[in-house]
Order: sequence, then C-alpha cells, then structure tokens
Amino acid sequence: MAKINDNGTIREANCSEELMAMRDSLDVLGGKWKLMILRFLTNRTHQVIHFKKMQREIDGISAKMLSKELKELEINLLITRTEQDTKPATVAYAITEYGKSVLPVTETLVDWGLAHREKIIESLK
Repeated sequence: MAKINDNGTIREANCSEELMAMRDSLDVLGGKWKLMILRFLTNRTHQVIHFKKMQREIDGISAKMLSKELKELEINLLITRTEQDTKPATVAYAITEYGKSVLPVTETLVDWGLAHREKIIESLK
C-alpha cells in the first residue's frame, strides 16, 4: 500500500485514497500523448525544443492536439514554455524539475512495453 501524510503522521493509504490518487494521476497524465511528450522532452534536455520539432518527431500527433496537450502540461507545472526574442517569434519547451518526477512512470511503461512487444512477437512464432 501507498503511504500518505495525514497532518504530519505517515500512514498507509486506504483503497479509496489510492484510487483517488490514481484518478488524479490519470487526469494529469492520461491520454495518448502526454506521457510521450514528457518522455520526448526528457530525452532532449540538452536541446532547444520548438513546437514544429515535436510535431515532426512525435509520430501521429496533430498540431491541434500537441498545442492542447502542451497547454495542459504547462498548467500542471510539468513543462515550461519560453517565448524567445526572435523574428519570427519562436517558443521553446522544456520539462521542469517537477516534470522529471514522472520519469519513473515513463521508465516503467517503456520497460513493460518492450517486454510486452517481445512476448507477443515470441507468441506468434
């Protein structure tokens, strides 16, 4: 069970508290694209990432969906949006330190996805 801080006292969360926490997590991270965007930015912390670069490199995402997801990630403090003083105006996106706290989730999903793909391919032989 998960631990919860209840007014300074650490205790085990009950099932309904765990389910509420999972719902909160899914509200922020759920959907097809948010975790992929966070992983993309995590893997490119040394680069300046612009909207068009993300749209080109995240296969299948539309400009409208990318814009919507970036706004939601910014509202939830997981990424930053920095307007650059260039002509034409450009915007750079980066993962925040808080956004990096999602890294263990994405690591687990990547590991599971790789193992699952391997298992399915093996089962087809």
